[in-house]
Amino acid sequence: MSIYRTAESVSPKHPDKLCDQISDAILDAYLEQDPYARVAVETCGGHGQVFITGEVTSTSKNIDIKKIVHRIAGENLKVITNIVSQSPEIARGVDVGGAGDQGIMIGYACDETPELLPLEVVLSRRLNQFIYAKHPYDGKTQVTLKFQDPKDPNSIVYVNSIVASFQNTTREELESLVLSFIEQEQLLSEPDKNIELHLNPAGDWNQGGFDADTGLTGRKLIVDNYGPRVPIGGGAFSGKDASKVDRSAAYMARRIAVDYLRARHAQEVTVRLAYAIGHTDPLEHTVIIDNKVEQIPLVDTPDYATNASGKILGYNLTPQGIINYLNLRRPIYEPTARYGHFGEGFDWDC
Repeated sequence: MSIYRTAESVSPKHPDKLCDQISDAILDAYLEQDPYARVAVETCGGHGQVFITGEVTSTSKNIDIKKIVHRIAGENLKVITNIVSQSPEIARGVDVGGAGDQGIMIGYACDETPELLPLEVVLSRRLNQFIYAKHPYDGKTQVTLKFQDPKDPNSIVYVNSIVASFQNTTREELESLVLSFIEQEQLLSEPDKNIELHLNPAGDWNQGGFDADTGLTGRKLIVDNYGPRVPIGGGAFSGKDASKVDRSAAYMARRIAVDYLRARHAQEVTVRLAYAIGHTDPLEHTVIIDNKVEQIPLVDTPDYATNASGKILGYNLTPQGIINYLNLRRPIYEPTARYGHFGEGFDWDC
């Protein structure tokens, strides 16, 4: 029985992605001056205004938030800020090395693509990047694949349909770009039908970004993670420093999934981590390797340990252990907010 799988991608000028980038650029600005800054910043923008709110505890001085907003989203925006210090009741749990909140984090890796991501996710993202390189505007792409036999790694995968909507881009321009992408990627359609194309299906459009719609930090969670085929923990990433396990443990879960995929020569690996606010060790540390469930071994050493044969001996999954291992106190986050946090060559992908 064949099965369909679909994923979407949005361009960096999509209003939700503008908000993600603003939040992470503000985080980077604080970390440039104070690597130990605690930052949880949310952005809401649209129709001439951008509202920044959240909690920051830092020694950083003179962070020009308005300049950051204008650089990313345009000059003609009114910027309103409401930033306060982190709650002392939250801080007391983080001060002793505990997690900044409770939560569940999912890591994933598969052998379908060089990026170790689901094929539909990679194709929708690559298509978006392909169009955006020519037309850097607000836009969305979507790819639907038809797997003849999803359990057979050698079965044929057809592209069933492609959706692309881009601001300031005509249907004819999109058709030329999409057909070029299909040829470049050597995508297959079923023998008796062409790939179904839906290009600017509601008509060509020129009003996009904050002029057309509102955006909000953390509203593109499936795009940020692994696509709709893979469950997510639910926590957003952007605007949060690494003391928030929503972000840091999710990155570590991806790293663990990649490690196990390679060490076991597996087809698919899923990692589940869970934390309680103020506690250091995870409450759950599960890895599922080609449907076989195991517990991830924990160690107290700064890094994870392997033996000479490459066998994984354990990981330090305390918040501080994760931060140290992945070096997460650097101002590295704005690029993660553009096209997803995984499969883009970040340290936790390697």
